[in-house]
Amino acid sequence: MARSAVADGIRSLAATPHVRDDYPTTADEMERALEELRAALSAEGIDLALMPGGEVALERIARLEVEELRRFGLGGNDYWLLVEFPYSGWPLGLTRVAERLADDDFGIVLAHPERNPDVQAVPSKLQEFVDDGMLVQLTAASVDGRLGKRARDTSLALLDLGLAHVLASDAHAPSIREIGLSAAAGAIGDRELVRWLTEDVPAAIVASAPLPERPARP
Repeated sequence: MARSAVADGIRSLAATPHVRDDYPTTADEMERALEELRAALSAEGIDLALMPGGEVALERIARLEVEELRRFGLGGNDYWLLVEFPYSGWPLGLTRVAERLADDDFGIVLAHPERNPDVQAVPSKLQEFVDDGMLVQLTAASVDGRLGKRARDTSLALLDLGLAHVLASDAHAPSIREIGLSAAAGAIGDRELVRWLTEDVPAAIVASAPLPERPARP
């Protein structure tokens, strides 16, 4: 996966293991595995910067201490937390969770909401979460159609509505939803917007800095 990422032009990668009931990853486990993988890439001469992170399920957030959550910050930042959007059903408790996280100085990046049927039916429903300061991360395989027409159409609708901020590979294995962003970038067809989604906003997230202004659509 690391070799494929480099071949596709990716220079930095956030490792975001699931943190949920069926994958109860701890921050210690994530950090230990990250150091092992960094050592392996160095030994193989693979020029890819690896950063920490986690994809945290809504139901796990209340059970984790603030310091543990901080260690799961996306790309090693101390503010933005990648939160898994449910694959079905509307997350009724998301606003309350966001308010509690805000009290501890956290912001939320929503992972793959374009795959949720409620969002697919009415993409503009995400506006309420974006208005509350949340960011939306699209999966590359949704944008370029590998995850089906509905996920693709919803991704493009969210981009047109200005309700998407990050494009990520969300790769799980070399042969399943393989890593890479260039096919999705081609599907978007807007070089300035792609740079904003894949470089400008991710850099701001890693630095816990204000987001750069979104480029105007041609």
